Amino acid sequence: MEWGIAMRWRRCTFLWPVFATALVIFSTVCHASADRGSAVLRPQVVSSYNPYPPGILPADLASETARVQREVDTIFNEALAEWRALPPLKGTSNPPILQGSGYQAVEILGKLMNFDRNMSALRNEACGFCHMPYAGFSGPIPSVNLTMIAYPASYADRAAKRTAQRYTYSPDFPVLEFDIAQHAFFGGNFWDARSTGYMLQSPNAEQAQHPPVDPSVMALPDTACIAYRLSQASYRRLFSEVWHDSFTIRWPADTEEICSTPAGAAIFEGNAAPLRLSPEDRARTANIYDHWGQSISKYERSDRLSPFTSKFDAFLAGNYTMTADEMAGYKLFDGKANCNSCHLDGATTILSPGEIDTGKPANTRPLFTCFGYANLGLPLNPRIALYYETTPDRFGYTPNPYGFGYRDLGLGIFLRSGFGAGPNPNAQWVRYAPTSDGQMQTSTVRDVAMTPPQCPTTEAPGPYFQKEFFHNGYAKSLKQLVHFYNTRDVYAKKVTSGHCPAGTTEKVDCWPMPEVPNNIDMTIGNLGLTDQEENQIVAFLETLTDGYAMPYLDINTYTGQCMHGGSPATQGNAALIPTPPLLPCATAICGVAPLPKPDPIP
Repeated sequence: MEWGIAMRWRRCTFLWPVFATALVIFSTVCHASADRGSAVLRPQVVSSYNPYPPGILPADLASETARVQREVDTIFNEALAEWRALPPLKGTSNPPILQGSGYQAVEILGKLMNFDRNMSALRNEACGFCHMPYAGFSGPIPSVNLTMIAYPASYADRAAKRTAQRYTYSPDFPVLEFDIAQHAFFGGNFWDARSTGYMLQSPNAEQAQHPPVDPSVMALPDTACIAYRLSQASYRRLFSEVWHDSFTIRWPADTEEICSTPAGAAIFEGNAAPLRLSPEDRARTANIYDHWGQSISKYERSDRLSPFTSKFDAFLAGNYTMTADEMAGYKLFDGKANCNSCHLDGATTILSPGEIDTGKPANTRPLFTCFGYANLGLPLNPRIALYYETTPDRFGYTPNPYGFGYRDLGLGIFLRSGFGAGPNPNAQWVRYAPTSDGQMQTSTVRDVAMTPPQCPTTEAPGPYFQKEFFHNGYAKSLKQLVHFYNTRDVYAKKVTSGHCPAGTTEKVDCWPMPEVPNNIDMTIGNLGLTDQEENQIVAFLETLTDGYAMPYLDINTYTGQCMHGGSPATQGNAALIPTPPLLPCATAICGVAPLPKPDPIP
C-alpha cells in the first residue's frame, strides 16, 4: 500500500503546535529514550492547513502545549518509578489474584497508560493532555479554556466540540439505563452518554476506549494500534503480569505507518480496522483493548483521583467546621437554590417557601450527582473550534462539514446514532430521542473548583486558574455558573452570544437564547438568589475540592502562570466573539428520525 502522506518515523514523539497568527504548522520530531528523559528536537515545516479564522486559537497554544507535554512526561516517569518500586507480583491462586500488590499494580498500570504520549497517532498526546490532576483532571490550559473550548487533537489542526470532562468520581456512574417511571436516562459516561457500559459493565472503562480512536482526539485509526503501542511500551511486562495477555501477534509490515496516520484519513476509505490481522490476532488485540479501559478506570477510581478528602467530607466526619459563608451556601444548595435535586448530597431537599432542609446525611459517601441528564438551556458558544473545521485537512478528513449548521443535541443525537455521537447499542431507546434533545450529563460537582496550589481559586481577581464550565465551556467562573442557574429566565434575550443589547452585559444581565430550545429544565432559571447568596454557594462548592484531609497526588505538577485581575461576574468576557448568522440546523442532525419536537431546532 502506498502511504504517501503517512508518517514514517518509528519510536518517536511529535509536537504539532498550531499558531493562530500564521498559516503554518511546525512539527517537532523528538527522538527520546524509553522513559522520555531526553529528546533531540528537529523542527520542520509540514503543512499550511489551518481552518480557523484569526482569534479562535490562543496565541500561546504552541508553548502551552509543550508545557503540558512536559508535565505529562513528569507524571509518566513518576509512574515508572512507582512500578519499579513494587515488590514482585505473585499470582499463584486460582483464579489468579495478585496477592498484596494487585490494587497498586493495576492503578500504576492505568496511570502509566493515562500519561503515555505514545498512545496517540503521532505519539504526542496522552489521555492526560486534556485531563491534568491540578485541574481536577479536566482541561489544563487556561487560554484554551477561554477560547477554543475543546483541546487540540494528536493531529493538532483538529479539535472536538466539548469541554474535557473531569475524571474524578466518574467510575461511580452506573451502566446507562432508562427509568420508565421517571421517563429519564440514568448512568453512562460522557456528556452525551455514548459510553453506556453495556459490554464491560463499566461506563468508565468503556469511556477510556473512545478518545484513542477519536479522529478529533488521540486519532489512532484502529483499536489494535493500542495493543501494538503497548507491545513496544517500557512497561509491557507490567501489563502482561496484570492481565496475562499475550502480545504474540503477527503484525503486518505496515503497522507502524498505519498507526501513525490519523484516524479519518481519506486513505482508509472509512475502514475502522485498517490493520490486516487474522481473526485470532484481532481477538487478542480486542482483549488487550478491554484491559486498557479497565486499567485506566481502576486508576480513576483509586484514592489517587477520587479520594473523598474534601473539607465537606471532613465536615461530615466532624473534623471540619464550615465558615459562615460555606454553611450558608450549603443550606442554599439544599434549599432555595435547588441544587441538591440533581447534585445529590445524601440529604433531603425541601423546596416549600420558608422551609429548610432538616434531613440528616445518609450513611453513604455522597457523589453530588443523580447520574441523570438535563438541558440547561445554554447558548450556542461560537468559540468552539469544531464550527470552523469545515474543509478537508491534509489527510482528507473534514471534522464538521455542517459548520454553523451544527447543533449539539447531546443525549438526543446519541440515541439516534447521529453525527459525532457514535452508535447507540439499544434500538429500543431511539424513540426517546425527541424528549432527550439538548440533555447533557449531570456531572458531579466534586472537584469542580480544583486548581493548582499556586492559583488557589477559579475566580477573578485571583490569583486564579482559568477553567471552563458546562459542556460547551460557556461559563468561565463558578460565579457565572451559579448566576446562570439563578437568572437564566430573568435576563433571557432573543439574541445569540456576542449580540446582547446595548446597555446590557452578557452573562450579567443578558443571557442569549438556548442552542436547543426543547426539553429545557425549568427547575432553574429564576431562583431569586441575591448576589451574596450566589457567592455563598460558590464558597460551598469550594469545600468539595479534594486534598484537605491529605495531599492530592500530582497536584503540584502545574508549571504555568496564574491569572490576575477582573471580576468573576464578567470573567472571560474579553474573549467573547459575535456569533455569525446561524445556518438552519443541518438535516443530517435535526432531520434524523424521530424528529426533534415539540419545536424544530432553528
